[in-house]
Amino acid sequence: MGTRIFRDAALGSSADPNSPSVRRLGGSYDFPLLLIMIVLLVFGMMMLFSASWDFSYQINNGDAMYMFNRQLLWLAIGLVLAILLSRIDYHRWRNFSVPIMIFTISLLALVLFVNEIRLGAVRALLGGSIQPSELAKVVTIIYLSVWIHSKREQLHEIQWGLMPLAVILGVVGGLIYIQPDLSATATIFLLGGLLFFLGGGEIKQIAILLVVAVVVGILVVKISPTGQARVGAYVSGIQDPTKASYHVLRSFEAIVKGGVFGVGIGRANTKFTGLPVPPTDSIFAVIAEELGLIGAIGTVLLYLLFIWRGLRIANRAPDMLGSLLASGLTFWIATEAIVNILVMVGLLPFAGNALPFISSGGSNLVASLAAVGILLSVSRQAEPLAEADEWRNFGASINLRGRNRRRSLSRISRS
Repeated sequence: MGTRIFRDAALGSSADPNSPSVRRLGGSYDFPLLLIMIVLLVFGMMMLFSASWDFSYQINNGDAMYMFNRQLLWLAIGLVLAILLSRIDYHRWRNFSVPIMIFTISLLALVLFVNEIRLGAVRALLGGSIQPSELAKVVTIIYLSVWIHSKREQLHEIQWGLMPLAVILGVVGGLIYIQPDLSATATIFLLGGLLFFLGGGEIKQIAILLVVAVVVGILVVKISPTGQARVGAYVSGIQDPTKASYHVLRSFEAIVKGGVFGVGIGRANTKFTGLPVPPTDSIFAVIAEELGLIGAIGTVLLYLLFIWRGLRIANRAPDMLGSLLASGLTFWIATEAIVNILVMVGLLPFAGNALPFISSGGSNLVASLAAVGILLSVSRQAEPLAEADEWRNFGASINLRGRNRRRSLSRISRS
């Protein structure tokens, strides 16, 4: 009975207004996460203006404010979307996960059909305004969370676990890889494997997935000129930093110039003398030059705080679906930030990951804010309900059914 009341409240149907389940649906947002987001967004717009005005002036017919104004527009759109998503009960994604996945796959296919080439790749629509691959990351997390939640009792069976997961990731990742966008493809597969693990996938299936991923990754590097160039430059840079790629060398230059306290906001000159795309991929180098080691560490701490709050929300989610959504979205944004920063300091092969909430890019900003909106929706239903304990026995270590010849307990999920 209690489970039915919780389900009815979560889906918005009529129930006793005095029920604890119903009251929790109207709970408050996670205030620390809101505070972190305000700081990140304000800091991001400030650094974007500093990094973009000269770059924007050169590529947009003398309009130094073009990229900043465009980012403001996308920020407004993203904030409205985040507010709307934060007010929607996240359980409703069970009804919309399939349609939005079909819509996303259609957009990825349309990108290839339109064939709008920008910077040697086919990734965008409407003159570069929309990149469906960014939407695909969020939608894949939503779809897989709903799918894993619905199949949680059957994930140990290959035909219901590994094989469907491979098909889902293969279709989405394959369409992104053809663009080509190697980093986005790797991100999709990484998130898929992580959610499968958190959802309780069998270790042997995860091992198979890892082996296949490594083999495919090696093959991609072997046959892809872009992959070969990036890995070759990375290996050379690890062996001798002076032989790193031009992009990384200019990033090193900016970091060294910044020192401990930086040269001051707006006073960096590496962004004027050849640092590639300072408002997007290289914005962390601009931060390190203008705000120094202190500013760079502060930026990393902001993302660590975001991860802390995201995982806190996931841990306090009332059910497995909320936990998977919060975990997946948090790890996605964390992955984007970590990869961008590590690339700029030469610790990873070059990838086109944006620095979330800071780099210029409307699609990434809107998708990231949408993820925050869903996180806030989960946070409003925080504090697990006793009736919704479907996922709390993280992989039963004692076989309670083996002695009566019934099948053993499935591993429902992991903390």
